[in-house]
Amino acid sequence: MRIAVAGGTGVVGRHAVAQARAAGHEVVVLSRVGGVDVGGVDVGGVDVGGVDVTRGAGLVEALRGADAVIDVTNTTTLSAAKAIAFFETATRTLLAAEEAAGVGHHVALSIVGIDGIDSSYYAGKLAQERAVATGPVPFTIARAAQFHEFAGQVLSGMRGPVALLPTLLMRPVAAREVGAHLVRLAEGAATGRASDLVGPRDEILLDVARRQLAFDGLRRRVVGVRLPGAYGTGLASGALRGGADARQGRITFDEWLRSEDHVRGG
Repeated sequence: MRIAVAGGTGVVGRHAVAQARAAGHEVVVLSRVGGVDVGGVDVGGVDVGGVDVTRGAGLVEALRGADAVIDVTNTTTLSAAKAIAFFETATRTLLAAEEAAGVGHHVALSIVGIDGIDSSYYAGKLAQERAVATGPVPFTIARAAQFHEFAGQVLSGMRGPVALLPTLLMRPVAAREVGAHLVRLAEGAATGRASDLVGPRDEILLDVARRQLAFDGLRRRVVGVRLPGAYGTGLASGALRGGADARQGRITFDEWLRSEDHVRGG
């Protein structure tokens, strides 16, 4: 198969690219930056750097001959308006290019448990799902829980000796396992909604952040805060842990800390 990965140099994208290549597929890496060195992984295939999925220049040409597209593009914002604008625009641009190029399967990564949290960043992901579901290309929406990498991302976005983290009940999963899950879905027929993917253990963001800091030998105080509104309520509700029928990853957070996927202090 020829599989294109939009956002192929990101946290999940690089694993999807590596997994697809290991399975013998031809891979097209669509990213905002050029170069085929993705986090130290030799991704092989075709690298199309400098791609802006909100504008679409060169996308049709890059996607010609692709059997499936895995979309793991992302933006960092807590603004619902900005998140919706990005995900709607990027999704519609990708789908239009896929239709023109004859791509037969669009696989979109989304987030477990967000149906009742139509605000902030999650409003954008729900808008993305709606755009995919009403688009012209057969699709699979794959929801996953927060990644093991999430705590480090939040911590790295804060400076100083004190980190304020939201009250978040989670069931984190390794990005490596999410990437492999997306490739398996891309290999098959479009299913509409795939089974959710969550991690093997219930966790609390504050706890995993403290464990990561201790493991990395960093001294910072972590303080929990309850965010206001529907967004904060949703984070604290346990909805983001998924349901009993979700698929479960195998790598625990503490196993991930000791693995090559964790960059100490990152």
